[in-house]
Amino acid sequence: MAVPESLLREAARRGVDVVDLLSKALGVDPPRRASAHLELAKRFLAEGAALAERDPVRASEKLYKAAEEAVKALAVALGLEEAQKAEEQGRWTAALLFTAVDKIAKRVGRDFKLWWGRAWFLHVEGFHEARLTAEQVKDDVEYVKFIVETAERHVGA
Repeated sequence: MAVPESLLREAARRGVDVVDLLSKALGVDPPRRASAHLELAKRFLAEGAALAERDPVRASEKLYKAAEEAVKALAVALGLEEAQKAEEQGRWTAALLFTAVDKIAKRVGRDFKLWWGRAWFLHVEGFHEARLTAEQVKDDVEYVKFIVETAERHVGA
């Protein structure tokens, strides 16, 4: 069954995490929930990397989403309380993401926090402000890739 695009747009506008919402409704266990977030992260990474040369704004959006989904996957896989709070609320806030990143960095290494900073920079300066060139966006693809690869190692997918 396909979900109408209008509902997906409305969920995104309201900050509703569709993976968490469906996982909760279906009673999906945390490993499968983490894998679902990781699957999205990999897809967004591939899409963002492919767009970097010709559409830096959309590429920035996709790359940030890849990092965000990877953080969610890690938070679920590591059993962080932020993942539980997001599931209860039906959405992830920036505060939950940043707190999860801090905790993840303590477990996997400080560089993780720096990589997240680059992803956030893409989100703000590349997507919202549309200030980055294609070259600048391409330079940051590797940092998002590091985030996704870290999630892959911990999620086991």
